[in-house]
Amino acid sequence: MSNGRVPWLSPDDPPNCFPPVSAALDEPDGLLAAGGSLSAERLLYAYRNGIFPWYDEGQPLLWWSPDPRCVFMPDDYHVSRRLRRELRLSTAELRVNTTFSDVMRECAGPRRSQQGTWITAAMRQAYRDLHDRGWAHSIEVWQSGKLVGGLYGLAIGKAFFGESMFSLMPNASKIALLYVANRLNAGELEILDCQVVSRHLTSLGATIIPRREFVQRLVSACEPAAPLTSWPDSPLPCAELLRD
Repeated sequence: MSNGRVPWLSPDDPPNCFPPVSAALDEPDGLLAAGGSLSAERLLYAYRNGIFPWYDEGQPLLWWSPDPRCVFMPDDYHVSRRLRRELRLSTAELRVNTTFSDVMRECAGPRRSQQGTWITAAMRQAYRDLHDRGWAHSIEVWQSGKLVGGLYGLAIGKAFFGESMFSLMPNASKIALLYVANRLNAGELEILDCQVVSRHLTSLGATIIPRREFVQRLVSACEPAAPLTSWPDSPLPCAELLRD
């Protein structure tokens, strides 16, 4: 898209009306389209094809597919000695999908590193709808009966698309991410998408791959295009995450 413009989508356009991801802008990296809607059908099509929404309150709905892509593959996640030591002594527990809305609210809270939030009211409603349909999930860390950290994202087939993390206790988000990484290592997942590269993620072992390779991996990872249902029904002691 050499003219630096992106196509506008109508809310009435079909879910698959996105341009090819190869048409995304280089600057800003990965901007592909604007407008449309946050319907469940459009979101699911977008994620299966390497596209995700990301915009601030007051902006139009923006769709992205950056190149390269930040991902975790099996055996990538690095557990530091300090985290191992903390986990061995931990009395925290991990739960899944017990308070999805609260996890989204915490992820949308103010951060020292940024002003405002991209997790708008419309985004929260859209992902709660995906959660109700079995596609979106919250990985939660609890300490003494209180939610102290976690992450949320989508699981389609054997692909997990991480959206955001938060920590109210040191390393809580790392613990939640370790749980997803363990599922990668066990073969229950094939890829964990982190969307945009950061120093924090690469320090944990995240890999940078070309967008083309990422999209190709999704073809097999997202088939069958069904929700992942094998989540634990009861709390899991966080100390046990080291045994997987």
